[in-house]
Amino acid sequence: MASGNGSSVTQFILLGLTQQPELQLPLFLLFLGTYLVSVVGNLGLIVLIVLNPHLHTPMYYFLFNLSFIDLCYSSVITPRMLMSFVNQNIISYAECMAQLFFFAFFVIDECCILTSMAYDRYVAICKPLLYRITMSHEVCLLLMVGVYAMGLVGAMAHTVCMMRLSFCDSNIINHYMCDIPPLLKLSCTSTSVNELVVFIVVGEVIFWRISSFIILISNALILYNILHMSSAKGLSKAMSLCGSHIVTVGFFPGSALLMYVKPSSPRSVDQGKYFLVFYTLGVPLLNPFIYSLRTRKSNFL
Repeated sequence: MASGNGSSVTQFILLGLTQQPELQLPLFLLFLGTYLVSVVGNLGLIVLIVLNPHLHTPMYYFLFNLSFIDLCYSSVITPRMLMSFVNQNIISYAECMAQLFFFAFFVIDECCILTSMAYDRYVAICKPLLYRITMSHEVCLLLMVGVYAMGLVGAMAHTVCMMRLSFCDSNIINHYMCDIPPLLKLSCTSTSVNELVVFIVVGEVIFWRISSFIILISNALILYNILHMSSAKGLSKAMSLCGSHIVTVGFFPGSALLMYVKPSSPRSVDQGKYFLVFYTLGVPLLNPFIYSLRTRKSNFL
């Protein structure tokens, strides 16, 4: 029975994070607890922002969407990963492509929203008198439309290119999810187009050419303004306002580049699994704590 793309593979077997039996139960309990804490943390932030009228500001509007995105892409991946610790994890071809699409969609969204938040912090600190005009409701809405549009375009590019490939021999994925590198290793057709899409979307457009440039320039201007503040109180407020964002930005793009913008090899695929654990569990877990502990209301807004 052939799948829709003409390959002989109709389902895949996900090997999971490790094949060592003695680690299965401890890792299952560890990751289940981490996932539950991240779900509660992100849902808590979402509910708090919705119910508290004082938090209906651009900063918390972006934070609401960031928590929603973290919650979604963690939920797309983690339940499947947990299954691999208790029994053989079989996923159909259609489910695999759907998982790839939504993972790419939410990860690109996360990078783009961090870029929007960098711009928001720049305006709040460097142009405080123009903040309410510059970051109006219409502007914030347009930024979020752009965020989700970028995610949709990038996810469609990855998924459509993957569906063009044929999988003829093995159906065993050395991973706990349908990620791009292990799927490319299984393909019995040329993957040059897919590798080019990964390089363009991840390496050139999303990270280096747009997101990284905007984030770098925004944070450089923020740092410049902070260093020239004469008031200790103003300095403290500025650091509180943007400190959490700088910490999050430091985690996210670097790990993505380590996963995808590197030569493909069996060792690199294994390393990608471990980087992705931080991506799917660590970032959604840390973001609610980073922002809830360090983000404060400020007179800049």
